[in-house]
Amino acid sequence: MSDTVEAGPVELTCSVAGQHADSTDAEARFPDEALTAMRQTGLLGLMAPAEFGGGDGTLTDLVTTTIELGKADMSVAMIFAMHCQQVATLARYGGGRLRSEVLPAVAEGKMYLASVTTEAGKGGHLLTSESPVDQAGDVLRIDRRAPIVTGGAHADGFLITMAMPGATSPAQVDLLYAARDQVTLEILGDWQPLGARATESLPMRLVGAVPEWQVIGEHGGFRAVAAGFFAPVGHIGWAAAWLGAAAGAYSRVLGYIRSANGRKQFDPSSELLLTRLADARARLDVVHALLRHTVSVVESAAELTTPSVQLLVNALKTEAATGCFAVADMLVELTGLRHGYLTGSPLRLERTFRDLRSASLNYGNDRLRLANGSLALMDTGVRLA
Repeated sequence: MSDTVEAGPVELTCSVAGQHADSTDAEARFPDEALTAMRQTGLLGLMAPAEFGGGDGTLTDLVTTTIELGKADMSVAMIFAMHCQQVATLARYGGGRLRSEVLPAVAEGKMYLASVTTEAGKGGHLLTSESPVDQAGDVLRIDRRAPIVTGGAHADGFLITMAMPGATSPAQVDLLYAARDQVTLEILGDWQPLGARATESLPMRLVGAVPEWQVIGEHGGFRAVAAGFFAPVGHIGWAAAWLGAAAGAYSRVLGYIRSANGRKQFDPSSELLLTRLADARARLDVVHALLRHTVSVVESAAELTTPSVQLLVNALKTEAATGCFAVADMLVELTGLRHGYLTGSPLRLERTFRDLRSASLNYGNDRLRLANGSLALMDTGVRLA
């Protein structure tokens, strides 16, 4: 019997992601190698139900996996978490035929799903759409432009928000599934961001047609899907990716301080060093505690649209975004110009700093704080979730 322990799906994917993270960041290209590892190991099927051959994963499984991926490459973690959000939503709200056609392929690693929810003029706002679906019989015609589609050029299928047929209000939104061979993709620009570069979130146009049974949930019912599941899972996944990135950076800094070279630069008994390390660790623990508590609430709550739960979910997103970026900023300050600010350091803090700067901008923190202010007025009893 061999003494070698074979790496599991998460460990293997983390290893592959880490090997290619420098090049995918430098070239702002999609991490094809990491996606291939997810396909081959079955990790793409984590959130697919067991009846379709999937991993039957829970939100706790999603968070634990995403944190580990985030330690290797935040972009890979974001891609994975957003894919899982699409899979879990389709599994919960998709009709029988749609589930039976898509989810086995997801479980087999043949189906990577991307999300098409952004629109010019409204950003990432989920609950409205100005892109109408044209219905002809039981066929829905799609002509959808989106300024940002994470991994869209590499996806095997898409979940797309559009105004329902005959909509009289932008709030009457459908969520549609479209397979890659049902739409024609047109790349409308390039992707050269400050951070999260390997997400390759290109502007795209999708044109095609799908049968009506590929609507997820009821016509015009996306608001209920979003508030009751889609948005909470998205915020949980993002928070896990950001926490993983910050925790990975913190771990690398600790390892360096304890190394022979690090001891030449840092005095482990320095009170200033110790208090800065303590502050950064406290930030990580606070975000982690909020994340795990939110998962527990979302998994157990009978209704996710109550003000107290929505306040919690939104607060998770804003606090994780600011808290994890604050940790990166602290670590840059602590390690200084050579290891904190310049490229080429094995600590990779410069990349982590750039990556986490995007966190508050993904579905803008100000928008969520505004929503939470209104929600707070509806909960005068301050019923904490």
